[in-house]
Amino acid sequence: MTGLDPAFWLDQSPFAMPAGAKAAALTQAMDALTRWHRQRCPAYARILDVATDADRPIATLADVPFIPVRLFKEMDLRSVPEEQVFKTMTSSGTSGQQVSKIFLDRETAALQTKILSRLMGEVIGRKRLPMLVIDSASVLKDRNAFSARGAGILGFSMFGQNVTYALDAEMNLDLPAIDAFLERHAGQPVFLFGFTFMIWQHFYKPLQALGRRLAIDQGVLLHGGGWKKLQDEAVSSRDFRAALRDCAGIDRVVNYYGMVEQTGSIFLECDQGFLHAPAYAEVIIRDVADFSALPPG
Repeated sequence: MTGLDPAFWLDQSPFAMPAGAKAAALTQAMDALTRWHRQRCPAYARILDVATDADRPIATLADVPFIPVRLFKEMDLRSVPEEQVFKTMTSSGTSGQQVSKIFLDRETAALQTKILSRLMGEVIGRKRLPMLVIDSASVLKDRNAFSARGAGILGFSMFGQNVTYALDAEMNLDLPAIDAFLERHAGQPVFLFGFTFMIWQHFYKPLQALGRRLAIDQGVLLHGGGWKKLQDEAVSSRDFRAALRDCAGIDRVVNYYGMVEQTGSIFLECDQGFLHAPAYAEVIIRDVADFSALPPG
């Protein structure tokens, strides 16, 4: 079956698959996956028995059964035996909050990594670049923060080399480390990664306060998360990009959106400021009154 063949999806250009072909292949894959999970996860089967018509065919993506993401916080939705769970991903959450739990077997985890590699090729190319992480290495030792920030750093670090951290353990700018990194890789393309609010609070603001401008003209910055805090400060995506250009000379700033419930298939921002669904995912907007799929516009 084409839709479930990993090789088929890995052969697709992430953002060049014709819309009709993408819809047909995704519908076929989601139909098969819905039945697969229904047969192997009793809790999921009970949800579908109550919420959907079991005999209703999945003719379009809008027909695929959907569930609230909060159920991943309230239930252990697992379709493989417990001993086959290779990795359990958890969402970010403050102390005391429930977190989503996503159970991955080894095959799924490997496929997610391969798909993420295809997507990252659109951002930095196929070559691993020297990488500056706008965070502290200490976050990798903090098990409370690790689920979100640490996992994100480790995940994207696969696409970098000579990884350097821009912040010290107290979340202050480590200017000697940054300067040494830039000196080592002068005249080369470099890859920067961080979480949006962390970059604003602990990188841009301190540089602005110091009156310091870094020369990272060949840098590509990938960032995501934390937009709510920036919106509270009335900082738009355009303002953010302009600020990074002003303080570090970074012309290419790429925002991404991802969620632990769909690890690997992230949505990347284009030069015009729009997020795009890759070949491996789609977004359906529904009417809040009856959950019917709404047309574009």
